[in-house]
Order: sequence, then C-alpha cells, then structure tokens
Amino acid sequence: MSRMESLRQVTESVFRRLLGYAPHAAIQAPGRVNLIGEHTDYNDGFVLPCAIDYHTVVSAAVRQDGKIRAIAVDYDNQQDEFDLAGEIAPHPTLIWANYVRGTVKFLLARGLPLSGMDMVIAGNVPSGAGLSSSASLEVAIGQTFKELNGLNISQLDIALNGQRAENDFVGCRCGIMDQYISAQGQAGHAMLIDCRSLASRSVRMLADVDLLIVNSNVRRGLVDSEYNARRQQCEAAARHFNVKALRDVSLPQLEAGAAELDPVVVRRARHVITENSRTLDAADALARQDARRLFTLMAESQVSMREDFDITVPPIDALVALIQERVGAQGGVRMTGGGFGGCIVALIPSALTEEVKQAIVREYPARTGLQPSIYLCRASDGAGRLR
Repeated sequence: MSRMESLRQVTESVFRRLLGYAPHAAIQAPGRVNLIGEHTDYNDGFVLPCAIDYHTVVSAAVRQDGKIRAIAVDYDNQQDEFDLAGEIAPHPTLIWANYVRGTVKFLLARGLPLSGMDMVIAGNVPSGAGLSSSASLEVAIGQTFKELNGLNISQLDIALNGQRAENDFVGCRCGIMDQYISAQGQAGHAMLIDCRSLASRSVRMLADVDLLIVNSNVRRGLVDSEYNARRQQCEAAARHFNVKALRDVSLPQLEAGAAELDPVVVRRARHVITENSRTLDAADALARQDARRLFTLMAESQVSMREDFDITVPPIDALVALIQERVGAQGGVRMTGGGFGGCIVALIPSALTEEVKQAIVREYPARTGLQPSIYLCRASDGAGRLR
C-alpha cells in the first residue's frame, strides 16, 4: 500500500468514526523539495523544485449549514469549527487550524461560493524539515473546496491563495514556490518557476537516479532573524543598482560596483546572481539529461551557500561531504531550504542508493552526534482528487 493510500484510509476511518457518516471525497496535496535555486524566490529569480510523494490528505464532505468542521489526525484528533457567515479570525490555541482558516478566508475574499465542509486531515510531510508541510496543507484545503464545490479557480490561484493565507493570516513571509509546486507538480518532473512572471516549464527528472532527502535534525536557532537579515541585504544591493530586485543585476555589474558596497552585501548579492544562472543552467541540463552538468551545478550551489550566503552549518557540511565522498562525480548533493539546518537533497544513481543510506546511518552520527532522517522520494503530481 502506498503512503498516500494509507493516509486516505486513516482519514476516512477517522471521519466515519468521529462524524458518523462516509466522506464524499479524498483530496491530496504534496510536499516539495527544491533541487536548486536557494534564496532566489524573494529576489524575483528562478527555482527548480519538484513535488514529492509525501502528502497532506483530506477526507471531506459538503455540509448544508455553512459551518466548517476540521479534525487534525496528527494532533490527537483536535477539532476546530467556525462559520462561513461570521468573521474568520485566528484560532487562539490551535496553530494548525490557522492554515485551514486562512485558506478558507481568502477563498471567500475572492467571492467564491463556498459551502460548509466536514474535513479530516492527516499528513506525512515531515514538519519543520523545510519540505513545505504548511504549503501542502494550504493547497490541500483549497483543492478540497475546488473539487467539492466545483469552484472556477485555476491551480495557480489555489497556490496564490495558499501563499496569501500564510503571509497575511498565519504571518509567515514566504515566496510562491512551495504552494506553486504543490498545486501544479508533475510526476517524474521538476519545474522551473520564474518567481516574477509565475511562468513555468516542466523538465524530466534523470533516469535511473534516485531522489534522496536527508534531514540533518539540527536544532535551528536564529532562522527568522538571519533570513530577514539576508533579505534586507539583498534589497540593499538592489537599491544600490536602482533595480526592482537582484534578478535585474548581472555579475559584471555587481563586480563593477562592488567597491561602493559593504563586502557582506556583495557576497550575498553574488550568491543570488550566480544561483539564478545556475538554476536556469540546471533546468537546461535536466532537459537534455546531462547528469554531470547538473551535479556540478549542485556542488557549486553548495559552495555558494556556504561561502557567500553563510547559511550552512557544520553538520550540514558534514552530511554533504559524506554523501559526496560516496557518489563522487556520479551524483549531486546540496543543502536545500532556508538554511541553518534542515535537509540536504541528493540525486544518486539507483545502484548506489542503499550503500549511501547505510553510510549516512553509520557515519553521520559519528561525525556530528546527530541522528539523520532519510526519505527516499519520487517526483510526484500536484494536488488533486483521490476518490
């Protein structure tokens, strides 16, 4: 049985047991991993994520009374209830419920005709690992209303609605990548996304190469403050060159104006500018199935994140080195996500995957004192109806 089918059965069982009748449908939305393109999204740049086969699943049924009732299996079947006719405000204690409430609130703000809904929610996207469990939840809720209410809303607007819920209701300043790929991913493909125009193109993943995600399980400390500092440094560099975002600055321009900028700001800008180029190059490499070029670009991205953007930490560097030692030029590995811990993403020849997993389990704790969490994934479809 697939992981997703297991979630569907759990949500349906809890629905029947707690609500006393059968759900009308089951909806899924995946998490994601970014292959390359780090801290480029808020600089109007490019990213190359894929949806992964870890999901949020919602079993749901339409209600006739305008009430929303949501049950979270992963939080001991906690329940939240609110009315579409009333003000939708943040829940005072249930954090997970705010992703549901915010998504519903902004669907209503679009003037869409929503009904009441009973929903039982469960997921296996690792929380806090940088694999977008929150975006998966927002998109799953939006998709549930789209499917059961027959809403005339595009998958892009489902993504934008989820981003708005996270930005303006939950209070987290995220870019569009996470919701975009969760709503619109394609099995067996990564997706190059232009974070300015919101245009995209799918590129086929490498044949006979496995997608491995490893959570370093580093306790992430000053992530928010460090993220905000880097965002401000990037904005300062863009202002200096009188452009909207670093997307509009070339490397020769940066080098010509470097003497007038703080050296730290120069390094931050250099990462973003070169990462945008690497991401475009990586999409082209994937399109022509040029594994060696893609792996080289991933290695260059790791160096740039470490040396110019200062967002890796010693356990992450150790994990990357450990995997790179095993695969050499036959695979690619880099940190993925905002930094200061979280996960690495590796593309590994299928014949070497088991050996690499064993090496991680054996050697990562010895080098760092930490236990890894390993996820062997497939590039998967975006949100949709299961039944």
